[in-house]
This record gives sequence, C-alpha cells and structure tokens, in this order.
Amino acid sequence: MPQTYDGPPGGGPRAAAGADGGGPGPERPTGFLGEVRSAVSLRAALLVIGVLALQVAFITSYIGAFHQPTPHRIPLAVASPSPQAVDQALYRLERLPDEPLAPRGAADEEAARRQIEDREVDGALIVDPRGTTDRLLVAGGAGSSLAQALAEVVTRAEAAQGRTVRVVDVVPEAPGDARGLSSFYLVVGWCVGGYLCAAALAVSAGARPANTSRALVRLGVLLLYAVAAGLLGTVVAGPVLDALPGGVWALWGLGTLLVFAVGALTLAFQGLAGIVGIGLAILVVVIAGNPSAGGAYPYPLLPPFWRAIGPALPPGAGTYAARSIAYFQGNGAAGPLWVLSAWAVGGAAVTVGLASLRRGRRGPGPQGA
Repeated sequence: MPQTYDGPPGGGPRAAAGADGGGPGPERPTGFLGEVRSAVSLRAALLVIGVLALQVAFITSYIGAFHQPTPHRIPLAVASPSPQAVDQALYRLERLPDEPLAPRGAADEEAARRQIEDREVDGALIVDPRGTTDRLLVAGGAGSSLAQALAEVVTRAEAAQGRTVRVVDVVPEAPGDARGLSSFYLVVGWCVGGYLCAAALAVSAGARPANTSRALVRLGVLLLYAVAAGLLGTVVAGPVLDALPGGVWALWGLGTLLVFAVGALTLAFQGLAGIVGIGLAILVVVIAGNPSAGGAYPYPLLPPFWRAIGPALPPGAGTYAARSIAYFQGNGAAGPLWVLSAWAVGGAAVTVGLASLRRGRRGPGPQGA
C-alpha cells in the first residue's frame, strides 16, 4: 500500500496553514505601521526616547549654566597701609547690590598675594590711602573670565567713590593657554576617555561582569588605560603644545586618577542598569559635570545650582585641580583630589559588589561575560 509523506513532525506547510490544514497562519505585519513595529522593538524605542531626553538635557544644562554669567561672592582680599582705609573699603564692598564680592581683610599686600597663591581668594584690592588710584591683583590662571568679571565689579565700585583701579595679573595664564581654558579641555578629554573605555568593555563582553574575577579584570584594564591616557594627555597639553605649565608628574597623576574615576563610575552604572548605565554616566559627567566644572566660567560666575554641584563632580574637581597644579604649585588641589578618589573607590567597590551578587544569584556553573 503506498505511503504518503506529510512533512517533518510538527511542522511543514500543513502546520503553517493551521491546525486544521485550512486556517490562516501567523499574521505578517502589513502596511507602514506594521513594518515599523517589526523593525523597531520596544527596547529600541525606549532607548531612542532616552537619547532624546539626554539631548534635551544637554542643551538645557549648557545654555542654563552659561547664558547669563553673574558674579556672586567672589573672594577678594583687601589690604592697605591704613587699617581705616581697609575698614572703609570692606564696608563699601560688602554692601554692593546682589553681593558680587565676598571681601576680607589682609594684613598687608604680601599677605594678600599669599592668599591668591594659596587659592583662598581670587583677587586682592590694595588701597592707597594717600592717592586716588588703587591696585587690583588678579589671577588669570584661575580663569580669565573670572579675572575680567572681578575687575569690572571693583572698577565700578571704585568709580562710585571717585577712585580708579590699575589691574595687575599676578598669576597670568601661559602664552599657549588662551583664556585659561586648556585645563578644562584637558579634563574633558580625560573624562571622555574614561567613560568610553568602560563603554567599550561593555560592548565587547556584556555590560555586567558575570563574576568578581571578571569585574576585577575590567578594573585592571581600566587602570592600565587610565595610566596611558593620563600620560598622553599631559604630554600633549604640556611639552607638545606648550599650553599648560606645571609638573608633568603631577598632571599625569591627576589624569590617571580622573580617567579611572570616570571609568569606574561608568562600570558601576553599567552594573546597576546594563547598557543604559552608559547613558547615566553621560548624564552625570557630561550633562551635569561639564557645565558646572568652572571651565569657561569659574564657580563664582555660575548660577546657584551649577555652582553647588560642580565641586562634587569629576569634571569640576579635575578642572580645579589641574589649574592648581599648572599655576598655583598644587595649592588648593587636595579637596578635589579627595573628591576624585571617592568616585574612584566608590565606583570600583560598586562594580565588584554587584558582580559578587550576580555570582551568588547564579550559583556555580558556566558564566557569561
């Protein structure tokens, strides 16, 4: 008796036609909307919406921070051979509208200069009690926009008293450091390298390391990258382009710490949120960190929110420390270095801790990346 062949078990054309052999099979997407649903998954759509949100946040943060710089409580030392002249100047400067200055007395001009060099103040007014022309000492290396704003405020205040001001830059920016921005751009480059290195590790082997050993390997690779990136950035900014003065060793150390800190926080975010963690790192470092870093406009010129968060984020801490190393013999860099160390240690600890928890949940056996 001849036999018939109905196709492979459980499938074939008859199965595709339906269980009874005559019903319709699974519906294929039809029309433009159907093709869109087929081509763009829900996860991809959510990622695109997240990118749009980051873009809007980027525009808002930069324009919000930079569109109207206003001096606010710029630290200013006041010195004079006459204690009475100091008291009178402090009284006038403390009562300027909107508090553009935070004046304080200094024993003499030498003490005022020392406060500038130690980064305790951003300028010093030296009052001449026997004449009508005073001197304003500024530090262009701390940011030319800040020195310019300070000069404008003090000049107006002195003019109201029938006095004039001669501005003297006692810590001028290097000839190759236009407007004192090289430190900021160097730090931005280091930050970009930090989160891109961590992102590359995620793309190549999964956003979340599968166990503690692999988390430590990633941190080790990141550290090696940070050492190289710190050195190359320092060499380019210093010996190659002659944009920044200061010791190569100190800037190299700062660059290594900064790159590792940004990379570690990116790895930590990836451990928490997977590939979305890269977006979270960009949110912290680029959208919140760069406008508040004090680069184009130092802290006393930024709006209150940006002025408050800047010193606590890697770009702000890195920029302040880089300027301290380049122009102030490292004075004032200790606080920012502690901030970067906290980000580095915290990011590494979270990365390893999350990997350990993942290993514990999965139990023994073959692991992913």
